Amino acid sequence: MGEMKRPGGELASRPLHFFWIVDCSGSMYGEKIGTVNHAIQSTIPEMVSAAENNPNAQLMIRTLKFSTGASWVTSNPVNVEDFAWDDLEAGGVTDLGKAFELLAAQLTIPPMSDRALPPVLVLLSDGQPTDDYKKSLAELKKLPWGKKAVKIAISIGQDADDDVLLEFTGNRELVLQANNAAALTKMIKWASTAASLVSAPASVAADLSEQDGANPVIVDMGGRIPDLDDIQEGDVW
Repeated sequence: MGEMKRPGGELASRPLHFFWIVDCSGSMYGEKIGTVNHAIQSTIPEMVSAAENNPNAQLMIRTLKFSTGASWVTSNPVNVEDFAWDDLEAGGVTDLGKAFELLAAQLTIPPMSDRALPPVLVLLSDGQPTDDYKKSLAELKKLPWGKKAVKIAISIGQDADDDVLLEFTGNRELVLQANNAAALTKMIKWASTAASLVSAPASVAADLSEQDGANPVIVDMGGRIPDLDDIQEGDVW
């Protein structure tokens, strides 16, 4: 008897969209943006390995940058196996609202598939928005995929506006503090594992994608946030 196949393929793998959303304003110039570039580049092999161990999900990566305006570095979703990090440069102001606007346009159906797993949104910022971000953030969070998304923010340095980042995540535990290069690297590497936490077995994944409110995966993630006690203080931003 021939092998039974599910609609959409033997494993019925479902797209899982992972977004890096990176502040490239002038205050990120130097060590901060250099650390971001190096840390994200170093996470790619680990993300590829995690994706290989999760056949129920097809991990797709994109990068969105914002400073004076916002733009897609990765114009279309790329399979993690084919993803390459393009080093970012810093300069300009902090138009976070424009980034939310571009992101919201990509979290509708289409271009998102109705079979997709909850997307993962990782926002990195070291300052305060210079545009009116509230309207575009509200629009983003009204979208079904905006509600279901796993949202993580990395607060870089002591001048970052944590209240704004909290508005984005809706969960203070998922506003991660990084006041030096070592902490930033550790938080970026931890955030990159969020996709593997969402890549649950098919039955669990189906339950997650049906949720209308906060994604229950966040509860599990909160308990896994890394401890920074083992990181030397060094230069504090």
